[in-house]
Amino acid sequence: MKTIYHAAESRGHANHGWLNSYHTFSFANYYNPERIHFGTLRVLNDDTVDGNMGFGKHPHSNMEIISIPLEGDLKHADSMGNQGIISEGEIQVMSAGTGIMHSEMNANAGKPVKFLQIWVFPNQENVTPRYEQKRIDEAIKTNDFQQILSPNPDDEGVWIHQDAWFNMANFTAGNQKEYRLHKEGNGVYIFVIKGKAKVGDQVLNQRDGLGISETDHFTLEALEDSQILLMEVPMALPE
Repeated sequence: MKTIYHAAESRGHANHGWLNSYHTFSFANYYNPERIHFGTLRVLNDDTVDGNMGFGKHPHSNMEIISIPLEGDLKHADSMGNQGIISEGEIQVMSAGTGIMHSEMNANAGKPVKFLQIWVFPNQENVTPRYEQKRIDEAIKTNDFQQILSPNPDDEGVWIHQDAWFNMANFTAGNQKEYRLHKEGNGVYIFVIKGKAKVGDQVLNQRDGLGISETDHFTLEALEDSQILLMEVPMALPE
């Protein structure tokens, strides 16, 4: 088993006043040649946006873009005609494909919105753009892995154009569970949203990340009550 550990404080950081953003991988003005991507996982941004502020209309193409609100509400609008609010307990995905324009704003004036924005390289380019949003918190079980994303439109959670599986885990202190990878050649990037956990001898604190590859299974143990996101992705980039 091969692992790569990213401490929370080692992430790139940009504070624009209205936006406080931490970058696990190189993004915008943060560049680290050792941290461009983990397999097909290209971006993992941990963002806090002030009230009534946000990202105005901007373009994307050929990327699978996932947003997971942690606190508050995001207001989404795009060139496909989708408009709506994404709240804590939901997940949103866009397949940018041939190209889209979209905006994401804090839906509230009086409180910040905190969310994860994740980009995954697709396994096929120039697909028809698509948008999907689902509630996930009602399905999440304590001390188990709950799938929130997969390659299969008929499976649990949202789907993307990639052989990727995301799971959310809400573990109470002292519990552990084995995770078995879905596909040979995949790896898993673990991100501790809150709490404290351990894989093997590696302790993971809040907002730490751990990339795991060259194995078909591992055991995740919660040292405190924890919320943990597991992102299984192909390690080989699309040709």
